[in-house]
Amino acid sequence: MKKLLTGILVLLCSLDISAQSYLGYYHDNYAGVQSVLFNPASIADSNFRADINLFSASITGTNDYYGINVFDLFKSNYNLETQAKQFRSDSNNFILNADLMGPSVMFNIKPKHSLALVTRARAVVNIHDINGEVFNQLTDDFNSNQDFNLDAGNFNMTGNSWGEFGLSYAGVFMNKGKHFLKGGFTLKYLQGIANTYSQGNNVTVNYDYNGVPPLNTIATTGTLIYGGNSDFSKSFNELDFDSKSSGIGGDIGFVYEYRPDFKNFTANEYKLRLGLSVTDIGSIMYDDNVQKTYDLNQTVTEAQYEGADSMGEFLDNNYTVTEAKDSKKVTLPTALHANLDWNLYRKFYVNVNGDLNLIDKKKLNASAFANTVSVTPRYETKFFGFYLPLNYMDYRGFQAGVGFRAGPLFVGSGSVITNLISDESKGFDIHAGLKIPIYKGAGKIDKPKEVPVTPVTPKVADKDSDKDGLMDSVDKCPNQAGARENNGCPWGDSDNDGVLDNLDKCPAVPGAKDNEGCPYKDSDGDGVFDKDDRCPTVKGTISNFGCPEIGEDVVRKLNDYAKTILFDVNKSTFQQRTYPVLQAMVVILKEYPAAKFSIEGHTDSDGAADINLKLSESRAVAVMSYLVEKGIDASRLSSKGYGEAKPISTNKTKVGKALNRRVEVKLVK
Repeated sequence: MKKLLTGILVLLCSLDISAQSYLGYYHDNYAGVQSVLFNPASIADSNFRADINLFSASITGTNDYYGINVFDLFKSNYNLETQAKQFRSDSNNFILNADLMGPSVMFNIKPKHSLALVTRARAVVNIHDINGEVFNQLTDDFNSNQDFNLDAGNFNMTGNSWGEFGLSYAGVFMNKGKHFLKGGFTLKYLQGIANTYSQGNNVTVNYDYNGVPPLNTIATTGTLIYGGNSDFSKSFNELDFDSKSSGIGGDIGFVYEYRPDFKNFTANEYKLRLGLSVTDIGSIMYDDNVQKTYDLNQTVTEAQYEGADSMGEFLDNNYTVTEAKDSKKVTLPTALHANLDWNLYRKFYVNVNGDLNLIDKKKLNASAFANTVSVTPRYETKFFGFYLPLNYMDYRGFQAGVGFRAGPLFVGSGSVITNLISDESKGFDIHAGLKIPIYKGAGKIDKPKEVPVTPVTPKVADKDSDKDGLMDSVDKCPNQAGARENNGCPWGDSDNDGVLDNLDKCPAVPGAKDNEGCPYKDSDGDGVFDKDDRCPTVKGTISNFGCPEIGEDVVRKLNDYAKTILFDVNKSTFQQRTYPVLQAMVVILKEYPAAKFSIEGHTDSDGAADINLKLSESRAVAVMSYLVEKGIDASRLSSKGYGEAKPISTNKTKVGKALNRRVEVKLVK
């Protein structure tokens, strides 16, 4: 039994396992034919006349069992099973992927329509809910001198490889000013290559060592299903690519773009793009499938186990087996993709993407997808792109990578940064490709073109009555001089603001000539335009340049607070109970962002006059520094010390001296 499970794992892991492909790259507006793999609508209104893929590949892996340092893999004596970090649980998972894209092409057939022809070879493997402790024991050498118990539980394993030929169509459904919608679909012919699967239900193995090896017993429970097509056991050169193992699949997707400045936009220029698609809808039918179901509720001897030439012979000879030779359907890894792309500034974008698996991972012989969420900042131009995918994928967790596109070449990885710095990386992916991009020139789909005025050979009777350079026969306003590009008519002024409509950016609303015909904003509604308002977000008065007026009562309140500021004796440091007073002053000053103040320090007459002067100056500076530190603009404040020169009471009493030791706040007008 141990050999059986180990063999199954080896067979499954010999394939490349499935998750996300081309992570971070296919969001690029210059991804071309690769973008059709995740949303067929993306090729409509693209930046290409045609894009030809010569060869590209993407390989991805994720698991929650092994954690490795990528540099260890290059060591000649490195052993994955014994030296990698292990994160065992009763439900470990492995998912890996190989996606090879052969000669493929996308091209525009009309301004609103695009087609793509895609060839691919894919291999998908899922291992779900395998007991990590069992997996660890399976990698150890068999020791017949001690008992062992294996509880494999309910595991599910699927391996499938196939070829695809896809035909995609995408078109523009809506182009109304700021709003742009396109959709597309892909139909695929699927050619099955190899398929295997295994599913255990309550599988346990108990080895009882009693000292007599031939009579040692192996007690097992549960049921085991193992199946696949005959090609699975062959080498690649021996595969006959039986046409009977085939199927039909498809993808469907939609893309919405928000183009606020649509009059000046060219193809694929947007502020916000939203995409939604479902991929890998369908299945492959393997006609030469053989499935065996073993009832494992049995106890056998070690002699029976050792005497069998193969594991299949051992199972067939010692367990009740039900065999079925029939067609078997393999479900594709259907997934939902949601995508948001934000044009942050010029050539800088931020992409947020989510991939959701739609297949039950416990279903027999079905390929499941690894749920993924990614955030990818990128910079893109026609000939160069750079992207930084930050992603969270099922089982491997958070990873960061980097990639670039340079003309016909692209290379990237969604995990390379994490793999270079982490000692326990649980996943990897890399993609690369070579293509021939054929770009198209600038120009918006359905963008109105200037209609050239066809010169007309004047007849004898033809004339130019308004002397505007257009003969009356082609002049729409023959008695009014106008512009040639307006068919001889003068430009109007719809809003009567003195700015002609051809120059007016707000032709329906009266505005200012120096603001291209648009009205100036008054954000706070105080009657002062933002361009002249010194406090554009706070309502004020016209006489105070849009800032609120500060009254005598406010200045009086500031001084009431200032007089209660307490310093340490003969120092400019504050006593602890003074900080609430200072904070209250900050709140008041922030309410009047344009007002300027002078902070003045005073002392009593005790001590030398020059020392008192320096002390008063340092205390005034201390108050000003605190206010600036808490967000008051330093240009609004000044400080000065007067020492004992300006008493407000007698210095002959303690009360008088206390009044003379003070800080005052004065409004600067």
